[in-house]
Amino acid sequence: MPGHWRVVEGGAGALRIYATPTAAGSPGGVVVLCHELPRDPDVATDAGRGYPALADRLAEECACRVVVPMLRGTSGSAGDFSARGWLDDLAATVDEEAGSDGQLWLIGFGFGGATAMRTAARDERVRGVASVAGPADLTALVANRAHVLERCRRSGVISTPGFPEDPDGWADEIVALAPLDAAAHLGHRPLLVVHGSDDGEVPVAAARAIADAATDGPVDLRVVPAAGHWLRADPRVVATLVGWVERHR
Repeated sequence: MPGHWRVVEGGAGALRIYATPTAAGSPGGVVVLCHELPRDPDVATDAGRGYPALADRLAEECACRVVVPMLRGTSGSAGDFSARGWLDDLAATVDEEAGSDGQLWLIGFGFGGATAMRTAARDERVRGVASVAGPADLTALVANRAHVLERCRRSGVISTPGFPEDPDGWADEIVALAPLDAAAHLGHRPLLVVHGSDDGEVPVAAARAIADAATDGPVDLRVVPAAGHWLRADPRVVATLVGWVERHR
Protein backbone atom coordinates (compact mmCIF):
# COMPACT_ATOMS: atom_id res chain seq x y z
CA MET A 1 0.00 0.00 0.00
CA PRO A 2 1.49 3.39 -0.96
CA GLY A 3 2.24 5.99 1.66
CA HIS A 4 0.83 9.46 2.14
CA TRP A 5 1.96 12.98 2.94
CA ARG A 6 1.27 14.68 6.23
CA VAL A 7 2.39 17.88 7.93
CA VAL A 8 3.77 18.01 11.48
CA GLU A 9 5.18 20.84 13.56
CA GLY A 10 8.94 21.13 13.15
CA GLY A 11 11.49 23.46 14.68
CA ALA A 12 10.99 26.02 11.90
CA GLY A 13 7.25 25.47 11.43
CA ALA A 14 5.51 23.07 9.07
CA LEU A 15 7.50 19.93 8.30
CA ARG A 16 6.18 17.79 5.44
CA ILE A 17 6.68 14.04 5.80
CA TYR A 18 5.93 11.16 3.47
CA ALA A 19 5.34 7.90 5.31
CA THR A 20 4.28 4.41 4.35
CA PRO A 21 1.84 2.47 6.55
CA THR A 22 2.99 -0.32 8.82
CA ALA A 23 2.45 -3.57 6.97
CA ALA A 24 0.33 -6.27 8.58
CA GLY A 25 2.58 -8.91 10.08
CA SER A 26 5.62 -6.65 9.76
CA PRO A 27 8.58 -7.57 12.00
CA GLY A 28 8.82 -3.87 12.82
CA GLY A 29 11.40 -1.23 12.22
CA VAL A 30 11.46 2.15 10.52
CA VAL A 31 13.72 3.34 7.73
CA VAL A 32 14.15 7.11 7.39
CA LEU A 33 15.36 8.49 4.06
CA CYS A 34 17.33 11.76 4.10
CA HIS A 35 17.26 13.53 0.77
CA GLU A 36 19.97 15.37 -1.14
CA LEU A 37 20.56 19.14 -0.90
CA PRO A 38 18.94 20.70 -3.99
CA ARG A 39 21.46 22.51 -6.17
CA ASP A 40 19.81 23.42 -9.47
CA PRO A 41 17.79 26.65 -9.84
CA ASP A 42 14.26 26.58 -8.43
CA VAL A 43 14.22 22.89 -7.49
CA ALA A 44 13.71 23.13 -3.73
CA THR A 45 9.95 22.84 -4.15
CA ASP A 46 10.49 19.51 -5.90
CA ALA A 47 13.26 18.08 -3.71
CA GLY A 48 11.13 15.10 -2.75
CA ARG A 49 10.61 13.92 -6.32
CA GLY A 50 11.38 10.23 -6.59
CA TYR A 51 11.64 9.59 -2.86
CA PRO A 52 8.01 8.46 -2.34
CA ALA A 53 8.48 5.80 -5.04
CA LEU A 54 11.67 4.63 -3.35
CA ALA A 55 9.95 4.64 0.06
CA ASP A 56 7.07 2.54 -1.29
CA ARG A 57 9.50 0.07 -2.86
CA LEU A 58 11.59 -0.33 0.29
CA ALA A 59 8.47 -0.69 2.43
CA GLU A 60 7.15 -3.44 0.19
CA GLU A 61 10.44 -5.30 -0.17
CA CYS A 62 11.52 -5.02 3.48
CA ALA A 63 8.08 -5.18 5.13
CA CYS A 64 8.89 -2.09 7.19
CA ARG A 65 7.68 1.46 7.58
CA VAL A 66 9.59 4.06 5.53
CA VAL A 67 9.55 7.78 6.30
CA VAL A 68 10.85 10.68 4.22
CA PRO A 69 10.98 14.09 5.95
CA MET A 70 11.30 17.09 3.67
CA LEU A 71 13.93 18.95 5.64
CA ARG A 72 13.52 22.68 6.15
CA GLY A 73 13.57 24.82 3.04
CA THR A 74 12.46 21.99 0.72
CA SER A 75 9.19 20.79 -0.79
CA GLY A 76 6.84 22.88 1.32
CA SER A 77 8.61 22.54 4.66
CA ALA A 78 9.07 25.85 6.46
CA GLY A 79 12.38 27.51 7.20
CA ASP A 80 15.70 27.98 5.47
CA PHE A 81 18.43 25.44 4.90
CA SER A 82 21.19 25.12 7.48
CA ALA A 83 23.11 22.08 8.65
CA ARG A 84 21.88 22.58 12.21
CA GLY A 85 18.31 22.99 10.99
CA TRP A 86 18.45 19.79 8.99
CA LEU A 87 19.90 17.94 11.99
CA ASP A 88 17.09 19.29 14.16
CA ASP A 89 14.42 18.20 11.66
CA LEU A 90 15.93 14.75 11.29
CA ALA A 91 16.24 14.40 15.07
CA ALA A 92 12.57 15.37 15.45
CA THR A 93 11.64 12.69 12.92
CA VAL A 94 13.66 10.09 14.81
CA ASP A 95 11.96 11.13 18.06
CA GLU A 96 8.52 10.72 16.50
CA GLU A 97 9.19 7.45 14.71
CA ALA A 98 11.51 5.55 17.05
CA GLY A 99 10.48 6.67 20.51
CA SER A 100 12.93 5.65 23.21
CA ASP A 101 13.45 2.03 22.18
CA GLY A 102 12.41 1.76 18.52
CA GLN A 103 14.32 0.08 15.72
CA LEU A 104 15.36 2.68 13.20
CA TRP A 105 17.78 2.93 10.28
CA LEU A 106 18.86 6.03 8.36
CA ILE A 107 19.66 6.18 4.64
CA GLY A 108 21.04 9.47 3.32
CA PHE A 109 21.75 10.60 -0.22
CA GLY A 110 24.53 13.06 -1.07
CA PHE A 111 24.56 15.84 1.55
CA GLY A 112 21.77 13.88 3.25
CA GLY A 113 24.29 11.10 3.82
CA ALA A 114 26.45 13.43 5.90
CA THR A 115 23.36 14.56 7.82
CA ALA A 116 22.27 10.98 8.45
CA MET A 117 25.71 9.87 9.67
CA ARG A 118 26.04 12.80 12.08
CA THR A 119 22.56 12.04 13.44
CA ALA A 120 23.46 8.38 13.91
CA ALA A 121 26.70 9.30 15.66
CA ARG A 122 24.66 11.33 18.17
CA ASP A 123 21.71 8.96 18.68
CA GLU A 124 22.14 5.35 19.77
CA ARG A 125 18.55 4.58 18.80
CA VAL A 126 19.72 4.51 15.18
CA ARG A 127 20.59 0.85 14.56
CA GLY A 128 22.51 1.47 11.32
CA VAL A 129 23.16 4.11 8.68
CA ALA A 130 23.75 4.17 4.93
CA SER A 131 25.50 6.90 2.96
CA VAL A 132 24.72 6.95 -0.75
CA ALA A 133 27.00 9.18 -2.87
CA GLY A 134 27.88 11.09 0.30
CA PRO A 135 30.87 13.40 0.77
CA ALA A 136 33.76 12.64 3.12
CA ASP A 137 34.54 16.30 3.79
CA LEU A 138 32.48 19.45 3.35
CA THR A 139 35.18 22.09 3.62
CA ALA A 140 35.40 22.61 -0.14
CA LEU A 141 31.61 23.04 -0.40
CA VAL A 142 31.69 26.24 1.65
CA ALA A 143 35.15 27.51 0.71
CA ASN A 144 33.40 30.38 -1.09
CA ARG A 145 30.62 31.41 1.31
CA ALA A 146 29.04 33.90 -1.06
CA HIS A 147 28.92 31.41 -3.92
CA VAL A 148 27.30 28.58 -1.98
CA LEU A 149 24.77 30.93 -0.36
CA GLU A 150 23.81 32.31 -3.74
CA ARG A 151 23.39 28.78 -5.06
CA CYS A 152 21.13 27.94 -2.10
CA ARG A 153 19.05 31.03 -2.79
CA ARG A 154 18.73 30.16 -6.48
CA SER A 155 17.63 26.62 -5.68
CA GLY A 156 15.10 27.95 -3.17
CA VAL A 157 16.30 26.23 0.01
CA ILE A 158 17.03 29.69 1.40
CA SER A 159 14.22 32.16 0.81
CA THR A 160 14.28 34.56 3.77
CA PRO A 161 16.01 37.87 3.00
CA GLY A 162 19.06 38.36 5.19
CA PHE A 163 19.37 34.68 6.12
CA PRO A 164 21.75 33.66 7.54
CA GLU A 165 22.70 36.54 9.80
CA ASP A 166 26.12 34.96 10.34
CA PRO A 167 27.34 33.42 7.06
CA ASP A 168 30.59 32.20 8.61
CA GLY A 169 28.76 30.42 11.43
CA TRP A 170 26.32 28.94 8.89
CA ALA A 171 29.26 27.58 6.89
CA ASP A 172 30.99 26.27 10.01
CA GLU A 173 27.89 24.22 10.85
CA ILE A 174 28.15 22.51 7.47
CA VAL A 175 31.83 21.66 7.93
CA ALA A 176 31.08 20.40 11.46
CA LEU A 177 28.98 17.56 10.03
CA ALA A 178 32.44 15.98 9.52
CA PRO A 179 31.41 12.68 7.89
CA LEU A 180 34.69 10.92 8.69
CA ASP A 181 34.41 11.78 12.38
CA ALA A 182 30.75 10.70 12.37
CA ALA A 183 31.68 7.36 10.80
CA ALA A 184 34.35 6.85 13.45
CA HIS A 185 31.75 7.35 16.20
CA LEU A 186 29.19 4.81 14.98
CA GLY A 187 30.66 2.19 17.28
CA HIS A 188 29.58 -1.35 16.45
CA ARG A 189 26.56 -0.33 14.38
CA PRO A 190 26.56 -1.28 10.68
CA LEU A 191 27.46 1.23 7.97
CA LEU A 192 26.66 0.90 4.28
CA VAL A 193 28.53 3.12 1.82
CA VAL A 194 27.32 3.18 -1.78
CA HIS A 195 28.93 5.23 -4.56
CA GLY A 196 28.88 5.41 -8.32
CA SER A 197 32.18 4.70 -10.03
CA ASP A 198 31.54 7.61 -12.42
CA ASP A 199 30.25 10.13 -9.88
CA GLY A 200 31.19 13.53 -11.27
CA GLU A 201 30.19 15.49 -8.16
CA VAL A 202 31.66 13.52 -5.25
CA PRO A 203 34.78 11.47 -6.01
CA VAL A 204 34.60 7.75 -5.33
CA ALA A 205 37.58 8.19 -3.01
CA ALA A 206 35.13 9.79 -0.56
CA ALA A 207 33.30 6.48 -0.21
CA ARG A 208 36.50 4.63 0.55
CA ALA A 209 37.52 7.25 3.11
CA ILE A 210 34.16 6.98 4.90
CA ALA A 211 34.35 3.20 4.95
CA ASP A 212 37.91 3.27 6.28
CA ALA A 213 36.92 5.72 9.06
CA ALA A 214 34.41 3.27 10.57
CA THR A 215 36.80 0.92 12.34
CA ASP A 216 34.58 -0.72 14.97
CA GLY A 217 31.43 -1.95 13.26
CA PRO A 218 30.58 -3.90 10.12
CA VAL A 219 31.14 -1.84 6.96
CA ASP A 220 29.78 -2.68 3.53
CA LEU A 221 31.31 -0.64 0.68
CA ARG A 222 29.63 -0.92 -2.71
CA VAL A 223 30.97 0.90 -5.77
CA VAL A 224 28.36 0.73 -8.55
CA PRO A 225 29.98 0.35 -11.98
CA ALA A 226 29.27 3.09 -14.55
CA ALA A 227 26.91 4.90 -12.15
CA GLY A 228 26.91 8.65 -11.57
CA HIS A 229 25.83 10.75 -8.60
CA TRP A 230 22.04 10.35 -8.67
CA LEU A 231 21.52 6.79 -7.46
CA ARG A 232 18.12 6.63 -5.77
CA ALA A 233 16.43 5.19 -8.88
CA ASP A 234 19.26 2.82 -9.84
CA PRO A 235 17.84 -0.71 -9.46
CA ARG A 236 21.24 -2.02 -8.34
CA VAL A 237 21.32 0.52 -5.52
CA VAL A 238 17.73 -0.19 -4.50
CA ALA A 239 18.52 -3.92 -4.33
CA THR A 240 21.61 -3.16 -2.24
CA LEU A 241 19.58 -1.06 0.21
CA VAL A 242 16.90 -3.75 0.51
CA GLY A 243 19.47 -6.44 1.19
CA TRP A 244 21.31 -4.33 3.76
CA VAL A 245 18.15 -3.48 5.73
CA GLU A 246 17.03 -7.11 5.73
CA ARG A 247 20.43 -8.40 6.89
CA HIS A 248 20.74 -6.02 9.82
CA ARG A 249 17.15 -5.79 11.01
